[in-house]
Amino acid sequence: MSQERRYSFEFFPAKTEAGHEKLLATARQLAAYNPDFFSCTYGAGGSTRDRTLHTVLQLNGDVGVATAPHLSCVGDSKDDLRDLLNQYREAGIQRIVALRGDLPSGMGMASGELRYANELVEFIRAETGEHFHIEIAAYPEMHPQARSFEDDLSNFVRKAKAGADSAITQYFFNADSYFYFVDRVQKLGVDMPVVPGIMPITNYSKLARFSDACGAEIPRWIRKQLEAYGDDIASIQAYGEQVISEMCERLLQGGAPGLHFYTLNQAEPSLAIWNNLKLPR
Repeated sequence: MSQERRYSFEFFPAKTEAGHEKLLATARQLAAYNPDFFSCTYGAGGSTRDRTLHTVLQLNGDVGVATAPHLSCVGDSKDDLRDLLNQYREAGIQRIVALRGDLPSGMGMASGELRYANELVEFIRAETGEHFHIEIAAYPEMHPQARSFEDDLSNFVRKAKAGADSAITQYFFNADSYFYFVDRVQKLGVDMPVVPGIMPITNYSKLARFSDACGAEIPRWIRKQLEAYGDDIASIQAYGEQVISEMCERLLQGGAPGLHFYTLNQAEPSLAIWNNLKLPR
């Protein structure tokens, strides 16, 4: 869609047939905005492997938007990964989001033949050459399991230099953290596009739980205002839309190479921001 900037939407595979139909309806609504691609997540330890595959093939084929499957190495053998890569390549998929992946509940350490995302990137390149555009994850506020910010930067550089093409960040609510991260990795020799991940604010209690778990900081001034609204969902959503739209505007003005929306399988919150920014259709 865009030569200079790219815009994309992320989904998670639904657990029920009704949820899957809703996902497809949402995807068709978003497809009308001509995004550069969709992506689809991959559950902890590959727990949604088949559902992710099914969803990706439908989004790519039936909905008609290039779709990037998430692929993680936790819990998967090289044969499992090789089989998935072959299926995606045969289906015409050209973009992969390569991740270490979340550990399933109760698993104390990574299992599988590959333990880290840089090893997965190297494996994809060895198996498929340059067929796939490989995305990796970036953590402007540090991965929650990293020992230090410096360690996390080193991990990112290792993934990038293993053969990645670009990165998508964990969501954040402080634009300065994004700009600081990009500046640091560029000084470490990584000059790839790092696209901000954008999480619309629609439900404060769920957002707070999720943010605490994944290490995304909700600034005090945002947290206190959201808390003040209590159960007033309309006010939470209106305020969230304003805050995120203003942050996205600052990101784009500051040179961000696009936006990646975490939709949670809903169209309206992301489209409200899209329309506020007057992004191209």
